[in-house]
Amino acid sequence: SLKDRGAYKIYIMATHGLLSAEAPRLIEESAIDEVVVTNTVPHEVQKLQCPKIKTVDVSLILAEAIRRIHNGESMSYLFRNITVDD
Repeated sequence: SLKDRGAYKIYIMATHGLLSAEAPRLIEESAIDEVVVTNTVPHEVQKLQCPKIKTVDVSLILAEAIRRIHNGESMSYLFRNITVDD
């Protein structure tokens, strides 16, 4: 396993993560420390079953991307000006 090979923590990241009905149990029983998913798909039921599942809100960046595309503005600005708090 990754931890046997020296990994301190194991994080899984998924945009638009589609979790199966068995995912909370499988994640909980695994060596995974945290699964981070975006809020583009509801995960409330799975989060109640597994505290290792965390959600990142991407609504503000998606709204800003849509606004920039609509107004013909730079999209690269979004990626050059991201802070740790975003």
